[in-house]
This record gives sequence, structure tokens and C-alpha cells, in this order.
Amino acid sequence: MLSRVADSMYWMCRYIERAENTARFIAVNFILALDAPDPNGAQWMPLVMASGDNALFEKKYGTTSASADIPTKENVMNFLMFDTDNPNSILSCLTAARENARSIREVISSEMWEQVNKFYLFVRNLATQARTDFQLVANRFEIFTQMKLSAHLFEGVMAATMSHNEAWHFGRLGRFLERADKTSRILDVKYFILLPDIADVGSSLDNIQWAAVLKSASALEMYRKIYHRIDHVHVANFLLLDDVFPRSIRYAVSRAQRSLSSITGNPIGRFDTQPEKLIGKLHSDLEFTDIKEIFATGLHEFLDDVQIKLNDIGASIVETFFALRSGEMMQFQSQSQN
Repeated sequence: MLSRVADSMYWMCRYIERAENTARFIAVNFILALDAPDPNGAQWMPLVMASGDNALFEKKYGTTSASADIPTKENVMNFLMFDTDNPNSILSCLTAARENARSIREVISSEMWEQVNKFYLFVRNLATQARTDFQLVANRFEIFTQMKLSAHLFEGVMAATMSHNEAWHFGRLGRFLERADKTSRILDVKYFILLPDIADVGSSLDNIQWAAVLKSASALEMYRKIYHRIDHVHVANFLLLDDVFPRSIRYAVSRAQRSLSSITGNPIGRFDTQPEKLIGKLHSDLEFTDIKEIFATGLHEFLDDVQIKLNDIGASIVETFFALRSGEMMQFQSQSQN
């Protein structure tokens, strides 16, 4: 198949997954602000840290409400939702996804094109409203539910209306690599940044924040079916190593590996390309470790290593399978580990 088609399928699905995850993070923070209000607004900055765009945000807005013209909450929401200078904002991601979809309309189904176009227009209209009355948009929790459902609908339409050929697998590969990266980032932010004081571990605030992490991955109900009560070790184990929950890192990496195997034609365990080698190593790391070993060496250090390996896999896929365009390089580099 044409590398242009593979390129566009891969990035289209990564961008949509990225937009959905950003909407998830913001929505969960709404709930967290109600359960554990923070008058200083400090709970909003970690969302920027999770996206990896700290430097750009600080350049535009500063890091505290005292250094900005409007409250930090509004700065963060505008930056993550509508700021076109931010290549990882929801609007920027959907603009890029729509452009990639437009370039391969002969490959994707008409239903896929209609859904990505509707998703883009919905967010663009919100951005237009926000320019005149930001509070009207910022206080509507239901818009984040709509964004998540729009992304789910695209994923379902893609699965139901597109042949599961190489192009489909490139899209699936991009989606699951993006999902693994975002789950690792939100887990890392919670453990390493939100609650750095060891004395607070096990407190009511700690439990509220870990529940928020689960909600950000739509994992709370599935987690409770196994563990019942909130415990940071169990939460980390579930989001890192569970092999059947679709938003865990291990599950996402295993599905990405399967799609890569379908693309190359090699059985899992054999590799002829660098991406197969790298993703096989990461999958083995997740397959043959346990949460006690991870905590013994440091959860932050383990997640740091996972993010670096995911970035290496993404760069290797780009180098191996399709010519790298300047826009994608900028987008990929913006996700690199700080």
C-alpha cells in the first residue's frame, strides 16, 4: 500500500485518540474540583504536565494565576482545548485528523469521513463560542462527554465499515500507541506530582485522586469488580499490567504489537524491522514483570522508561514505514519525554 495512506491512517487515529484523552483529563478534573476543591488552582497545571507541553504553556500563560491575566483553570482549559499554537490542543488534533482523513477519502468509508468531520465542526464551533464567552463553554461538563462519545463513535464506525486490511491496522497501531502513552502520563503525574508527601498516602485526598485517575481511563467500575477498594498499588497494577482492560498500558501495547505483526506479516516473536523489535521488547517488559518489582525500582522511573520506549517505537514506525512530514515531526517531538 502507499506510504502516504499508511501515514495518514496512523496519524488520523493518533490525533483522535489524543483529543479524546485530553477531553477525559479535563472532565475528570471537573469532578476532582468538586470533590477536593483547590482555591489556588494548583490541580489544573498537572493536566499540562501530562500533555508534555509545559514549556509552551509557561511561555504563553505562566505557571500561576498571579502571573496570568485570567485564572489558571481558564488558561489551562483554553490551552488544552482551543489554542491553535498548541499542537496538542483538542482543536489542533482534530484539525490535523480531519486533514489526514480528507487526504485518504478514497480509502476510508464515507461514514468515517462524516464522523471525523462532525467531531471537528463540533469543537470548532465551541472554540468560536469561547472567543466571545469562555465561561459559557468552560462550565458545560456535557461537552466533554460529547467529545468522548464522538471519539468512540469514530472508533466503532471504523471497525464496522472499513476492511481490516493494512490501512486499518496502521490506524489501530497509532490509536493504541497513543493510548498507552497517555495512560502512562496521567498515572505518572498522579504518583510523582500531585501527592509528593509520603504522609498523605492513604488519606482521603489520596483516594479521591486515585479514583480520579481511574475515571480518566473509564476504569473505575472495572477496577472495583476486581479490587473493590481504592489502593494505589492496585490502581497502578490495573492501569499498567491488566491484560484484558482496553485502556491499560499492557493491553494497548499488545494490541499495537498484533497490528504491527499483521502489517509486516511476521508472527509475534519474530522481527525483520526495528519497530517489531522495539515493541516486542516493551511487551516483554510488561509481560514478565509484576507491580512489586515496579514499585521496588520506582514507579516514576518505570513509567519514564515506558514513555521513552513508546517514543522510540513511534519514531521507528515513522522512519520505517513512511516518509516523515514536518507537521508530524513537530507533533511527535511535542510528546517526547521531558
